[in-house]
Amino acid sequence: MTQALYRKWRPHLWEQVVGQEHVVQTLKNAIRSERVGHAYLFAGPRGTGKTTTARLLAKAVNCLEPDPAQRPCDHCEFCKAVNEGRFLDLIEIDAASNTSVDDVRDLRDKINFSPSQGHYKVYIIDEVHMLSTAAFNALLKTLEEPPAHAIFILATTEVHKIPATVLSRCQRHEFRRIPVSNIVANLQEIASNEGLKADEDALTLIARQATGSMRDAISLLDQVASTGQHISLNLVQTVLGTATSKSVLDLVGAIRSRQPAAGLDSIHQALDSGTDPRQFARQTIDYLRALLLVSMGNARLVDATDEARAQMAALAQDFTRWQLLEIVRLFNAAANEARSGWQPGLLLEVALAESIAAMEQTEMRQMSVPQAVAYPEPIITPPLAQSAPPQQAPVTTPPPLPPEPVSEQRSPTPAAEQPAAAQAASTPAALPAGGELTLQALTQAWPQIRMIVKKARPPTEALLNSCKNISLREGVLILGFSTEVVKSKMEGNDNIRITQDAIAQLLRVRPAIRCVVVGARGGGLSADGEDPDGLVGTALNLGGKIVQKE
Repeated sequence: MTQALYRKWRPHLWEQVVGQEHVVQTLKNAIRSERVGHAYLFAGPRGTGKTTTARLLAKAVNCLEPDPAQRPCDHCEFCKAVNEGRFLDLIEIDAASNTSVDDVRDLRDKINFSPSQGHYKVYIIDEVHMLSTAAFNALLKTLEEPPAHAIFILATTEVHKIPATVLSRCQRHEFRRIPVSNIVANLQEIASNEGLKADEDALTLIARQATGSMRDAISLLDQVASTGQHISLNLVQTVLGTATSKSVLDLVGAIRSRQPAAGLDSIHQALDSGTDPRQFARQTIDYLRALLLVSMGNARLVDATDEARAQMAALAQDFTRWQLLEIVRLFNAAANEARSGWQPGLLLEVALAESIAAMEQTEMRQMSVPQAVAYPEPIITPPLAQSAPPQQAPVTTPPPLPPEPVSEQRSPTPAAEQPAAAQAASTPAALPAGGELTLQALTQAWPQIRMIVKKARPPTEALLNSCKNISLREGVLILGFSTEVVKSKMEGNDNIRITQDAIAQLLRVRPAIRCVVVGARGGGLSADGEDPDGLVGTALNLGGKIVQKE
């Protein structure tokens, strides 16, 4: 049986480890100064060298080379025994199949025996996050104070599942995803030593498909090499089920030009040629991500040629940043759900249609919402906490009955009382003489204000939809919410500014806005202790002033 390439070309020396220089240098210094710890935790993505580095450390601490700086030497008896898998003092445990507390107790009972061959007994526990809670607890004491001849090396791909009590007892080393350029260089060396003829663009595609995992890259090279043919880009695309770059470009171009028919043709041509739907979605996401990075001024992070970057820069100008973000989300959802889809191309088709709809929605919003610089100078009223109400004569004439205060969960103003709601959102609402904002004018314009906010940012409009009531006090718009959580969300993420922009666009007045917590049914006291739905609140909204408060 032929040995797999990733096993055949596993590194035997520190210098052969690719892309993890920060870990290798630390461990080499520990070996050189003879300050090796008793417990290590290697965390990182799959195929990045965790188990390989653990074996190198086991070789180094047992190497017979007199000079510590030259360990492991890879030619002494113990180094050869580790390479051939016959070193008795290197114990590898798969935690995925040995998860119980009894397995850990058995390990704990045997650890006190002296090494059979070397200087140290090295325990490598792979996928350690699979251990049960009881097994972790049984391991704690031994992990903290092992015998002088024992070293633990824990490896995991999900470090967040490791208990804090275990993390605090280990030296932690983070393994990173390996860059594409490093993977390609290593694949070229392996192909040369194996007598394989491979094009550089084919190896680059393999490296990108590996997503930072050297083991996955070498396994893919082994799979393609088994065809016995010259390793070309077309061969790699056929074997791996990936689409051509032209198919991805055609799809993105169809989204840019709002041509759903051309986009559907691109999808079905790729699928009919044998491309996996999830793989096609991932390739599309990768290209859209590159466009997003270019539009954000980070073209150097895109792994592409200068010519390809220039092409991306020209294409990125046809998309807004919001459009790219939305399209990436749509195709990412298609990639994650395509595995369970009964119709392979359905999710891709839905993502295409929604992407074009998002493009058209953005264009309509830009056409309907004028620029903020065209607004007149806004009228800014300071918050209530910064100015005390002036003392005036008491109100002698009872005010007329106001409209019913807003207290419903949905729209603050019924449609029957709002003829202006049927008008276009861009038509300014009428203000009373003097240009001062009143609750009546604000209430009548509220549906249009929410419409403008929804076009600018839908989550902000959803928060306004949760508003229990609105009131106006000393020129300050007070929004009442039922919980502190919703109130806090409204106060963050520029939601106040977006609402002020919508009011200024429609009413030509930019009031200060405060958020308060009110009762569950829309009543309750505001932050100032007043009842916004009661008689006092109504009088204040109609222009009355409090001259004395018992």
